[in-house]
Amino acid sequence: MKKTMKRYSRNAIIVVFGTFVFTLGISLFITPIHMYSGGVMGFSQVLRTLLSDAGIHFPFEVSGIINFILNVPLMILAYRNISKRFFFLTILSVLTQTLFLAIIPVLQTPILDDILASCLVGGIISGFGIGCILRARGSGGGLDILGVFFTRKFSNFSVGRLSIIVNSFLFVTYALLFNVETAIYFMIYLVVFNFVVDKVHYQNINMTAMIFTRHIEVMDYIVDHMHRGVTFWEGAGGYTHEGTYIMITAISKYEIPLLKKKVKMFDEHAFIIFSEGLSVSGNFQKRL
Repeated sequence: MKKTMKRYSRNAIIVVFGTFVFTLGISLFITPIHMYSGGVMGFSQVLRTLLSDAGIHFPFEVSGIINFILNVPLMILAYRNISKRFFFLTILSVLTQTLFLAIIPVLQTPILDDILASCLVGGIISGFGIGCILRARGSGGGLDILGVFFTRKFSNFSVGRLSIIVNSFLFVTYALLFNVETAIYFMIYLVVFNFVVDKVHYQNINMTAMIFTRHIEVMDYIVDHMHRGVTFWEGAGGYTHEGTYIMITAISKYEIPLLKKKVKMFDEHAFIIFSEGLSVSGNFQKRL
């Protein structure tokens, strides 16, 4: 228990640090050049701008509060359908986002005069922050919650596909509400942001699963439905000396709940060993 609490506390500290870095990138480099982020945060920033254009002004950056309100139903989803740990780390991130966005002053004069440079630096900084949050097994809210939820529900789901759909809608929204130039710079920021998130987060997402079962149907399910490769061989239990299949596969950590559920469905006595921090080269689909 003590070791678990220590690991949980460490993850919570990393989440707060990652959130602070993320909001620095937004407040210091993106907002001052009148640019917008992606996902739910992007919607929050658009609503803030529309409120400002309507004559409703706030003495602080209100997009954090709007972002929190929009995340409430998503956090309920995380609490009920994902895990309590994921929920608490996510709500910690969303709350600290709201706090940091409110207290970190938005610069009236951009640090960098060049919009492209601001998009690149802002994407690097905010992407690093979100990557840290994901490495700590939390999320920044918004699309991260939906991505984890749908990944657990559907074996062929791609988080990247969800991000493309939502952010494509944002791209069109920015082009219609503002101008095409804003939309193009948004896409540049988003590409850099996702690239950095990928680099920071990806090395902690791969898992090895070694499964001990007497039912070959487990392998058939992994290959045919999860679309993951499996290597297997026949062994014997050291205690019972009865024959068993030993299967090994590389998966994303988001696929663990689905794998556990299906293996138990085929064989409630199956034994699974998971190993983290795997580096995979070759034909492996990461499905972020």
